[in-house]
Amino acid sequence: MPGCANIIGLSCIRCGASYSASTEIDSRGCPACREAAPVNLKAVYASPVDPLSIAPNAPRSMWRYAHALPCLLDDAVSLGEGQTPLIEAARIGRALGVRNLFVKDEGRNPTWSHKDRFSTVAVSVARAQGSKVVATASSGNAGASLAAYAARAGLGCVVATFGGAANAMLAQIRKYGATVLPLANKMDRWTLLAEAATHYGWFIASPYHAPVVGSHALGIEGYKTIAYEIVEQSGGIAPDWCVLPVCYGDALFGVWTGFQELFAQGAISRLPRMVAAEVHGSLAQALTTGSDRLEERKLAFESLAVSIGAPRSTYQALKALRESSGRAVPVNNDGLVEMQQRLAHAEGIFAELASVTPFLAIVRLREERVIAPDDHVVAVATASGLKDLDRSVGQAGDGTIFRSTGEAWDWLGHNARLVAGQS
Repeated sequence: MPGCANIIGLSCIRCGASYSASTEIDSRGCPACREAAPVNLKAVYASPVDPLSIAPNAPRSMWRYAHALPCLLDDAVSLGEGQTPLIEAARIGRALGVRNLFVKDEGRNPTWSHKDRFSTVAVSVARAQGSKVVATASSGNAGASLAAYAARAGLGCVVATFGGAANAMLAQIRKYGATVLPLANKMDRWTLLAEAATHYGWFIASPYHAPVVGSHALGIEGYKTIAYEIVEQSGGIAPDWCVLPVCYGDALFGVWTGFQELFAQGAISRLPRMVAAEVHGSLAQALTTGSDRLEERKLAFESLAVSIGAPRSTYQALKALRESSGRAVPVNNDGLVEMQQRLAHAEGIFAELASVTPFLAIVRLREERVIAPDDHVVAVATASGLKDLDRSVGQAGDGTIFRSTGEAWDWLGHNARLVAGQS
């Protein structure tokens, strides 16, 4: 496969069928599993990956792990993504009943979301393959990220979106020079992208066929680096639990793959259990029924966490949960904005609403005594709260303007506890 010097083929993550490196990745996944349980493919490397074997002159980005990614460092389109902080969150941890809680803050990436780890790989592959236009169906973060990396690579970018997407993210996409196509019918986005791939040869990063199997299989490899960094930043130890917000499970599966590679190379002595904080419960249902085919769920409410609000997840996410003896926790809007504020007040981490769902999942698993008080837990906050301010914030402030410093001091005197951070 042009632009993929490190891989020798693709394989099905469900049945194990092997495919050549020249196989077209067309969003439908493994042909053998299509009828039984649609499933994504996965890159196969020429030799076992040793994620923590890092060259002395490696870049200060996630491309320090280039040997574990599908394309060469020389082909990388990078904005310095990765190497995000792993922050000990003692205050919010105590409030949630978890003493050893850490937050992997992916909002520190160049476009302020974890999607940069996907986009840097996907755009690198696209450019190396000679593609002139990259495209995605996105409600925000994926589109903003792909647009930035396309700009960096000198490629065209088209983002098919829908009415109701977060305004801040649409503005961000346009600032990077991408073409935004809002479509009234969400499914028309996929029709447009399928036609673009067939007739114009655009590199499509997102799903564009149903049932969804996940995003472009090679781009997902970028998410492995989250696991690599967590282990490095934890002194070579894997957490007991790793909790992520989940829609189609690209990041969940990628992170789990990263932990598996570390375990296979002896870099960690045990694997963590993965947790999917989801909205409508398709993964929880599949775990309960034992099915490989996820069913579309009824949309019982409109989620504030719009980026993970799809009615059905994917087999790749289900596989990560089953293999890790993990859990899927449905999360609704109750307490979402409040938890966003609690995290910001307690730890100085302002996370997107979808990124707050892991903390509500942790609350649920503590109540059920699944997570123990002393367990080492990492919550992945996937994006910055600046991304969806129009959903998380009503009117900014109360409109008060002090006419003098005396008025300001008078107000401060009456609100001393508030100023001191006390409720």
